[in-house]
Amino acid sequence: MTIDHIVFDIGKVLIHYDPHIPYRSIIPDEAERAFFLAEVCSHDWNLEQDRGRPWPEAEAEAIARHPDREDAIRAFRRNWHLMVPHAHDGSVAIMRQLIAAGIDVTLLTNFASDTFREAQAKFPFLTETRGVTVSGEIRLIKPDAAIYHRHARDFGLEPARTLFIDDTPINVTGARDVGWQAIHFVSAEALARDLAARGLPVPALPR
Repeated sequence: MTIDHIVFDIGKVLIHYDPHIPYRSIIPDEAERAFFLAEVCSHDWNLEQDRGRPWPEAEAEAIARHPDREDAIRAFRRNWHLMVPHAHDGSVAIMRQLIAAGIDVTLLTNFASDTFREAQAKFPFLTETRGVTVSGEIRLIKPDAAIYHRHARDFGLEPARTLFIDDTPINVTGARDVGWQAIHFVSAEALARDLAARGLPVPALPR
């Protein structure tokens, strides 16, 4: 099937994300840090901000569970900018090559609204696509089918001619379940090979 639309995820595809980076100094003990990021300010806890929960409410919820860790909990939002230290240059080069070749490119991301705007300011290439669906702004998250349907409707995508790129397998499956084509992202090099195999233009990446 011909591909007319390409949709990129952002975190761990176009920009690096790792909450351990600032917490290595906030909580130096490795075991304590692992517990904190698994049980206190966990992936699931942070995902609720991606769904649109305000940060003050999120902090209050976590502090109610772990009142002895209030300072470390509040440090999460305050140090968020350190969790996204750099872009993945190979993936960005691929995205830009596709845009330059006239391919329709959009972004679909699980992201809190306020931190996404910070990310756009830090990484201006996030403004270069035709548009973006930010989960925190519409209160829907991947892999819910509704967010894929919303993105396709808002940007006029034909699902069968849409190719989605995401690093999380469950999100890839969610896209396929609504009729999109999808690639599980593991590296820029693998992505370039997958796109080239589909006849799409990709740049030569540094070895």
